[in-house]
Amino acid sequence: MRMKIKKRIFISLLVASIIMFLGFTAAGIALYLNKFNYFYRLLLLAVIAVMIVLIAILSIGLAATVLTLWHVKSFFGLQKLMNFSINLLFPIALTLGRLLHIPKDIVKSSYVEVNNKLVKSRNFRIKPDEILVLAPHCLQRWDCPHKITANVSNCRRCGRCDIDKLLSLVESKGIKLAVATGGTLARKIVMEYRPRAIVAIACERDLSEGILDTNPIPVLGILNIRPEGPCMNTRVDVERVREAVDFFLDYGLTASLIWKGSRADEKCKS
Repeated sequence: MRMKIKKRIFISLLVASIIMFLGFTAAGIALYLNKFNYFYRLLLLAVIAVMIVLIAILSIGLAATVLTLWHVKSFFGLQKLMNFSINLLFPIALTLGRLLHIPKDIVKSSYVEVNNKLVKSRNFRIKPDEILVLAPHCLQRWDCPHKITANVSNCRRCGRCDIDKLLSLVESKGIKLAVATGGTLARKIVMEYRPRAIVAIACERDLSEGILDTNPIPVLGILNIRPEGPCMNTRVDVERVREAVDFFLDYGLTASLIWKGSRADEKCKS
């Protein structure tokens, strides 16, 4: 069973990153108060001003992110600011995590959880043929002679790996499935298919990098299962893939509206 990674790990590292910026700004102010010549004082003042503006923007973006995670509701007009803050602070959060001896896979997994929650705070109504399921080639059995990275239809549907189940899923939903060998091919596939939403299956590294690379396309990330170690005969929880696809198809919102309607009817009858 995959360990549930807490979202607060990544959020805490983002907060620590902003605190670090505040420390640098305070140090700059202290230097400014010393007796430098006019040119250096002017240059330092410009740097401090830029840092103050940047900290304000990042703080607003992070605050909007936390509120979105808390209320599971997207705040209109702040989506780009949230993405900018997270994308800018992501490498700093990784560095701080390394300094604090937090494994990078845990930090990246926490980031994927945060991203998924942010995506699910929004409402989507996307056509099936505009949704792409992007899977890693390591889902296929390593000894299978029928390679599917060039054409997923080469799969013989023998059932030895989860590609067969994914093909059944995409056929029933009318969505697209592609298999990539790495980040470069994945980016090429996204540029070729031009989807409006992606359900991505991969390890922590590829998922986090892929989500950042495809921004602002909404991506729901699903970590693969590695019973034999990384990059070999991996598996995926196909039910989680189905739930992610249904979310983009707006099934979740429709079910929620039906439930609310039935509750309203019950209250009227009572």
